[in-house]
Amino acid sequence: MKIVILLALFAIVVVLASAGVFMLRRPGSDGAQHKRMARALALRVGLSITLFLLVLLAWQMGWIEPRGIPLGR
Repeated sequence: MKIVILLALFAIVVVLASAGVFMLRRPGSDGAQHKRMARALALRVGLSITLFLLVLLAWQMGWIEPRGIPLGR
């Protein structure tokens, strides 16, 4: 489960970086760069929501356990 979460976080960072690249490139005459950037950011939001729901599902199913800071430290 930890590997799946790390891969999802890595995918989110990659999509965010690609949106940054699209933002920094010189825009074309038809505005395709803005559409690609918006699509990349929408994909990032979708991946983030999916990851959040996956973590909640994994916690509910008992696949992962929350670990807080131990008392007394």
